[in-house]
Amino acid sequence: MASTQVSPAPPTENVEAGKGKEGRARWGNHLEFLLATIGMAVGTGNVWRFPYLAQKNGGGAFLLPYCIMLAVEGLPLFYMELALGQRFQQGSIRVWHRIRPYFKGIGMAQIWVSFLNTIYYPVVMTWCIYYFYLSFSDPLRWTEDNCDKAATDYSCCRNDSSKYYWYRQAIEATDNISNSGGFVNHIVICWTISWIITYACLFKGPESTGKAAYLTTIFPYMVLISLFFRGVTLPNAWEGIKVFFTPDFKKLLDPVVWMEAGGQIFYSLGVGLGVIICFGSYNPVRNNCSRDATMISLINCGTSLFAGIVVYAILGYREHETGIKVKDTEGGPGLAFISYTTAVATMPLPQLWAAAFFIMMVMLALNSQFAQVEGSITPLRDFKIFQKIRREVRKAGRYNKKIKSLLHV
Repeated sequence: MASTQVSPAPPTENVEAGKGKEGRARWGNHLEFLLATIGMAVGTGNVWRFPYLAQKNGGGAFLLPYCIMLAVEGLPLFYMELALGQRFQQGSIRVWHRIRPYFKGIGMAQIWVSFLNTIYYPVVMTWCIYYFYLSFSDPLRWTEDNCDKAATDYSCCRNDSSKYYWYRQAIEATDNISNSGGFVNHIVICWTISWIITYACLFKGPESTGKAAYLTTIFPYMVLISLFFRGVTLPNAWEGIKVFFTPDFKKLLDPVVWMEAGGQIFYSLGVGLGVIICFGSYNPVRNNCSRDATMISLINCGTSLFAGIVVYAILGYREHETGIKVKDTEGGPGLAFISYTTAVATMPLPQLWAAAFFIMMVMLALNSQFAQVEGSITPLRDFKIFQKIRREVRKAGRYNKKIKSLLHV
């Protein structure tokens, strides 16, 4: 039986050189790769999605399917993608094409999904930038009693100023999906700022991304640790943490719980998007990718658990101050922009802790945006598309100069 022939790996290159075979960009050093990849894996979902899923799906019991899914699907797939990119030194399309020409459609699909994510993450950054700006107001805007009691829509928000501010003033949500509403000026401004920041950190590829990762990856951990020590010292914090960890083993009989555990692993580690292949391709061929994959996966899952402790400590304090039960918590953006904002408003120095939380969320979203943009652009860069465009633009510029010189003559 004929076997599929795979091209041999390219020779080892020096990672410090900045450029590899055929001028391929390189990480400045191995630490930059680790920080950028950890930043890709540790995102907003670790803070606002995992804690909610864990509490919803059995508390401490949810950690069992979560760890099993990490072992059987998350870590092996992460290692596979990292190894593929590192061995072939190319983006997703060419990697899958070299394995089997028919497989290049997988790479194209990965580019498309990464592209869709580049639309999503700037929106998350936009919300966080706007709330970071609001954090410097005194009193905090979302604490003001500005609900329209006569309104017939969003009646659920009338007794919750944070929820009302989020839906009616921050994002100006409409009554239904058929009514798109108009442009929201402050959202447009913050969205523009999010793309300017993204470009400033990405314009040199992995060289600038790696440098930016020193700040965008390390700083969120500093904030999270600060929030931990602040959270566990608040009244009723340990009751909130108890709710987070209290196991409900009956939930393990529900297949949906296992599905959500697997989905969270995929969502958090970023497998299947081509981004890990892209990041691996900037490494030298002989790099120990098995060690890196294990370390990054464990750091990612450990961060999710740590973030859950921080979030539920603060939610326990919220119950003490407002009477809102810890379990009455929304997942996703609702946890950050409604539940957390309600809790932080009653803390000492609320502006400080609000600003720290939302700048952390900006950087977590920015790290994810770095990864998705690189995952979309790198496979196209492998085909020299951008070089050809630049070459044609330069040619057009020379022709224009010649035409102008002839006209002047």
